Amino acid sequence: MSGTTESSPWIRRFHPAPDAPARLVCFPHAGGSASFYFPVSQALSGSLDVLNLQYPGRQDRRHEPLIDDIAKLADEVTGVLRPWLDRPVAFFGHSMGAILAFEVALRLERESGPGPVRLFASGRRAPSTHRDESVHQRDDDGILAEMKLMSGTDARLLGDDEILRMIMPAIRGDYRAIETYQAQPDSVVNCPIDVLVGDDDPKTTVDEARAWREHTTGGFDLRVFTGGHFFLAHHQQEINALIRDRVAGG
Repeated sequence: MSGTTESSPWIRRFHPAPDAPARLVCFPHAGGSASFYFPVSQALSGSLDVLNLQYPGRQDRRHEPLIDDIAKLADEVTGVLRPWLDRPVAFFGHSMGAILAFEVALRLERESGPGPVRLFASGRRAPSTHRDESVHQRDDDGILAEMKLMSGTDARLLGDDEILRMIMPAIRGDYRAIETYQAQPDSVVNCPIDVLVGDDDPKTTVDEARAWREHTTGGFDLRVFTGGHFFLAHHQQEINALIRDRVAGG
């Protein structure tokens, strides 16, 4: 890839695999960062070239303006990924990242160019399902309570006021983005969708996860794991094997 692409603030390529037959693009959850997927990148580095997205407003991009609208964020990510579509690409998104990955896939397919060969939607109900949620309107303590409920943030961070002040704007902005998101009518991708969900996830029921079936004209598979919203932390080896099998062919 060109030097410009390699230096993109949006992409973290922890384990470059330029000779891999395919790529995997990982989309973080609300409040998440590219580093969340470092273990995935490490585990799959021998099979796939893994790109991990870093949204603005967090970590080394914390001084950049937040994007608190899924459509605008998807537009930006679509442009960022175009130079990386020189080989088959699959998307993996968790929670908010699943919706963002879906919206980017829609955009790429509308352009009649290469879209993703497969979409992994983890820990998120289908775009057509709806819940009235307003976490982004809570005060900081209210947002922290939600984070503890989800168990996706290192408990040590929840007790560090300085770090919390740094990450709270990004968390609130991401919650605003996903809680105000509305899918366009008849939003359907052509690529197969693999849906992963925890059987005790307070944010997504199995039926809400199964509704992803209505959003693809390709294949569909639903995998239910034990655990809550961040079930993948306890099933990473199995999930990595699934990704490798589906995208790299074993």
